[in-house]
Amino acid sequence: MKRIGLSLIFGALFLLNSGLNYANTDKSQELQPAASGEVEITMLKYKFIPEVMEIKAGQTVRWVNKEKRQYHSVWFEQLGEAESDYLFPDESFQKTFNKPGKYPYRCGPHEEMTGIIIVR
Repeated sequence: MKRIGLSLIFGALFLLNSGLNYANTDKSQELQPAASGEVEITMLKYKFIPEVMEIKAGQTVRWVNKEKRQYHSVWFEQLGEAESDYLFPDESFQKTFNKPGKYPYRCGPHEEMTGIIIVR
């Protein structure tokens, strides 16, 4: 009887530990920049999420407005680029970054909404 009880306890601890390790592994993978292709930035609650995105040269960033009623834009004002069209809910804008560097941007109508693309 004691062996069965100990086996159940060790088995439960093993499963619990395995689940925790899986959760940690999964979470760390989400924080890694995508190796290629398109990455997405959400516009929600007057924020760019994430505010800082690190990508590799040649990748495309897609901004998606997830607000229910509010419009936003993407404007690389410091680079002298034109502001994007206003993006209403569920609309998107995309840009490909081919050169390494830091690319600060903001929302035209909402100056407090800022973000940075870091291209490696």
